[in-house]
Amino acid sequence: MSLQRKDVGCGRDCTPLPSPPAAAAFFAVIMAAVIPLGAPCTANANYAIAMHGDAALPPDFTAFRYVNPDAPKGGQFTEGILGAFDSLNPFNGKGLPVPEQEIRGRVVESLMTRGYDEPFTLYGLLARSVETDADRSYVTFDLDPRATFADGQPVTAADVIFSWHLLRDHGHPMKHRTYYAKVKAATALGPRTVRFDLAGDGDREMPLILGLMPILPQHAVDAERFEETSLTPLLGSGPYVVAEVDAGRSVTLRRNPAYWGRALPVNRGLWNFDTVRLDFYRDAGSHFEAFKKGLYDVREETDPGRWETGYDFPAARDGRVVKDELPYGLPKSMKALVFNTRRAIFADARVREAISMLFDFEWINRNFFFGRYRRTASFFEDSELSARARPADAAERALLAPFPGAVRDDVLAGTWSPPVSDGSGRDRDTLRRALALLREAGYELSGGVLRRRETHERFAFEILVADRDQERLAIAFAQNLKRAGIDLSVRLVDAVQYEQRRINFDFDMIQARWDESLSPGNEQALYWSSAAADTPGSRNYMGVRSAAADAMIAALLNARKRDAFVAAVRALDRVLMSGIYVIPLYHLPTQWVARWSAVRHPDATSLSGYLPETWWREAEKP
Repeated sequence: MSLQRKDVGCGRDCTPLPSPPAAAAFFAVIMAAVIPLGAPCTANANYAIAMHGDAALPPDFTAFRYVNPDAPKGGQFTEGILGAFDSLNPFNGKGLPVPEQEIRGRVVESLMTRGYDEPFTLYGLLARSVETDADRSYVTFDLDPRATFADGQPVTAADVIFSWHLLRDHGHPMKHRTYYAKVKAATALGPRTVRFDLAGDGDREMPLILGLMPILPQHAVDAERFEETSLTPLLGSGPYVVAEVDAGRSVTLRRNPAYWGRALPVNRGLWNFDTVRLDFYRDAGSHFEAFKKGLYDVREETDPGRWETGYDFPAARDGRVVKDELPYGLPKSMKALVFNTRRAIFADARVREAISMLFDFEWINRNFFFGRYRRTASFFEDSELSARARPADAAERALLAPFPGAVRDDVLAGTWSPPVSDGSGRDRDTLRRALALLREAGYELSGGVLRRRETHERFAFEILVADRDQERLAIAFAQNLKRAGIDLSVRLVDAVQYEQRRINFDFDMIQARWDESLSPGNEQALYWSSAAADTPGSRNYMGVRSAAADAMIAALLNARKRDAFVAAVRALDRVLMSGIYVIPLYHLPTQWVARWSAVRHPDATSLSGYLPETWWREAEKP
């Protein structure tokens, strides 16, 4: 790894901690013995770390490009959140917590923070420097001596190691426990310096994952009760503290006037509101009506029908509400109808392909969505990571060579795309091709009903939906399938039942969404790996069990250079495309954001899209 460096002296004593300790009390005793010893053992430490290559910004940068460094401070920002909450702890995977993105950064900080104009680069926050070796077999963080929690207590190496143990043992099962178990040992090299020795499995993302670990205070967290749902606010080191809680309805964050990091370059132009209020709404209708009344400030819109016709209300007509279409550079979300291949009815890829053909995107887009959506075809759509319309290069072919047949010829050649109908809702050519595939798979259409040739069993399945928008789409799809004699029933269930059935893969088909970054990593194993297929709570909803997919995930985690990484991700994309595990739906090319005009945003949008933490409230004119 080639990064700009600064030298930091190394003391004599670098005492490793056992991993894991037998109990919190034992851990505390060990830390008390270790922390006073020596000075930091971090020669050649860096101000930043990139997943591949160098950080884009120099050590003396003063602010990120996508902020207004002179943004005024003050006022209140109100967010409207669809849903409810029964816990203020988003890190344990229990209950209905306040969304993690509302707490991370604002209340609880991590060792480092993202640069949102780069695929995956971290800059110092609680840690003023980071060091790792070429193999990334370890990572060392040196804490900023100014860093304190909101109660004034310093952030120490003990807090960092405590947080690692806490989240590894009691954190979210599909996030923290999986990731942090890859650490072999933690070592306190001094009062403010921590070294993590890693598993040595070639996972080059782990130093960055540890850099983003939320840091909680050992003196203010009861580890034995951490897994409980609780409305007790977490104590963090961030710019805000939780000031008020109205259970299930709202949470109010208030600026900490003694925030230790307000002068850091990574914070310049951020955290501009004195108060942030999170208001929760239980249904989509009341959520939108609240915005129209000015009860919250900013709304991201994903419904083209509403975007085109729903904003014809007085505040929008007279300019008090502004509609922005903001560009961004991340892969567009893969929203899709998911085949549960654990079900025998979907075990044959020819069946999945035939059903996919019958989804009439052109008709649905025109009649439901004013033609504003674009069809998705890749799991990394509209980015350099996508294999769509790209023939596989030599590096991809070499990765895929041990897995003959894992990728279709048309996908390897870059010529595959979802079928395009004539938009009539009754495209006969598409129907003819779908029925031919179904015949190959052992089905026959007779008397308007599709049946299994051998058993005469009717072809029927259920799609589980969570809301009225999903239901409307599913009903339209059911009409498409009816032409092929397929009986699709639509079942709308409440949020709790839907979540339980989704977690346990108790469905035939659901609608799901995967959001990707420009630096996909460990989470890909939770999405597509063979191990995740049998793990309740994973996002491998379709049940992918593919040695090729497993190998591509390992390759992207092991890649040392960006071009090798891109090749691995594109190869993974081809494997997933070829499996026809989903019916890709659609995406918007830009982010649609409506805001009340008193709330402003910077002229520049980050590569990752708009960031509420960079916005501010314009002072009222006298």
